[in-house]
Amino acid sequence: MDKRSGFETEGTILEIEEFGVHDGPGIRTVVFLKGCPLQCSWCQNPEAISFGADTGGFIMAAGELATRLARHQRMLQESGGGVTFSGGEPLSQAEFVIQVAAAIKPMHVAIETSGQAATAVFKRVAEAVDLVMFDVKHTDPVIHKQFTGQSNQQILTNLGVLIEGAKPFIVRVPLIPGVSDSEANLNRTADLIAGAPALVGVELLPYNTMAPAKYPRAGRQFRPGFDTLRTPLVDVGIFTSRGIKCDVL
Repeated sequence: MDKRSGFETEGTILEIEEFGVHDGPGIRTVVFLKGCPLQCSWCQNPEAISFGADTGGFIMAAGELATRLARHQRMLQESGGGVTFSGGEPLSQAEFVIQVAAAIKPMHVAIETSGQAATAVFKRVAEAVDLVMFDVKHTDPVIHKQFTGQSNQQILTNLGVLIEGAKPFIVRVPLIPGVSDSEANLNRTADLIAGAPALVGVELLPYNTMAPAKYPRAGRQFRPGFDTLRTPLVDVGIFTSRGIKCDVL
């Protein structure tokens, strides 16, 4: 229940995926929410960019979703897993995420986020969950805006909240050929987060070559602006040399 309004918040969901294994620790139920303020040219979930259920998806009340998620609580907890909110952008439906997270405790709750939201919103959602998986798409503001449509200023501010704080977090870096996979960008990313006390590690995500097939079904044109056939640079050593655990998904 939203104590301020007296009404239970509703959320717009693209899909609910059960038995996920790459969206946080253990086996997880992944809730993909609709709506994202970024327009990443490599987006692997283009059907989740638009807000509202009129372009696919469905609406659920927070309590209804919590009840559904609780059905697999025992199995998820025994695997060391839980529930992950992804998208789209979970921060765009902050109240919904906060209410569901509170309702399904003590289940482990994670969010996968771009960090594109007001810092006050980011802090409230981060406080409500157990793990933040934070996408760092690019450290250069010009390149970031060119390929996502937005500056990275607010994103880096919110990343700083995690770097300075105690909330466990994982940094996820999409490796886009010729865009984010340069040694310069990866070194800047590593320098930003090295020594952060609550950093769990880094996950590198090579570009998904299957993503373009989704665009026509989502009513969108695929305009990558990069060589989709080139193999991206994968350099785990940039992070491990700084004492940062690094995995490739």
